[in-house]
Amino acid sequence: VQLQASGGGLVQPGDSLTLSCAASRSTANSYTVGWFRQAPGKEREFVAAIKRNGGSTYLADSVKGRFAISRDNAKNTLYLQIISLKPEDTAVYYCAAGSGIITSSIRNSRAYSYWGQGTQVTVSS
Repeated sequence: VQLQASGGGLVQPGDSLTLSCAASRSTANSYTVGWFRQAPGKEREFVAAIKRNGGSTYLADSVKGRFAISRDNAKNTLYLQIISLKPEDTAVYYCAAGSGIITSSIRNSRAYSYWGQGTQVTVSS
């Protein structure tokens, strides 16, 4: 599976943004898909994930209430909707996919086999 992330950019605090991740083929029935981010000088961290077949969604505690993850299986596309952006949201955002991921591993980047190239989000006034 090849993944292509897009939608990042330079935004102001308080703005909203939607990131997209297009997959080269259907991931609906077999793959858990998710978003991770990596800020300068920091480790890559889990942001959100959604299980195959549009199942359960998972969010990092730090983004609950501002981030939402969804998938459009007909378009083979994953989305990350972000509202009320903060400077600390500045990072490269990566989409990822993996099969056979159990719930206890869903926040672990090593559980994902396929990664997009990342899209930069910069929040600054």
